[in-house]
Amino acid sequence: MKQLLGISSRINHPEYGKGVVTNVTSKHYWVTFIDSGLETIDIDSEFEIIEAADDDVDTVSFAEVESSLVQILKRWSDASEVVHIADKWKGGKLILEPGDTNLKSSELPIDTFFHKITMVRDRLRVMEQKINSSNLNEQEKIDLQQYITRSYGSLTSFNVLFKLKEQQFVGQRSK
Repeated sequence: MKQLLGISSRINHPEYGKGVVTNVTSKHYWVTFIDSGLETIDIDSEFEIIEAADDDVDTVSFAEVESSLVQILKRWSDASEVVHIADKWKGGKLILEPGDTNLKSSELPIDTFFHKITMVRDRLRVMEQKINSSNLNEQEKIDLQQYITRSYGSLTSFNVLFKLKEQQFVGQRSK
């Protein structure tokens, strides 16, 4: 078995020429070659080692792995994050009054309404993920993504209810 090369090792590959290892995974080296740019090659492929750098393999901490896993789970699962209503709305109520004063108004706990709004947001996110991972062509994905973005934009009126700004709806941004 060949020695495992670290980042900054220099090699000469029969097909790509001279290059520098810029990343290492369990099965591949990422090498930036002088002539052909960044290429991924198998760890056990044939090449000449010009200069080996030992113990310089990119390592990550448990915290970084855990953080990455949490982000992946948030992005690809149907599990929703905990979303808190802004403090000033806790225990409040939403009152709907009809234009005709002879008709009865309707009241709804604002926490219930907020829960329904966050469920709509979560379902839009799941739909967005399913579209992005679907077999649709790129133009179809873009077209559907625009509808979702517009839906988010239509819901920005409810951002006042969210405690954390990063959990609010974001519509299309002007460029």
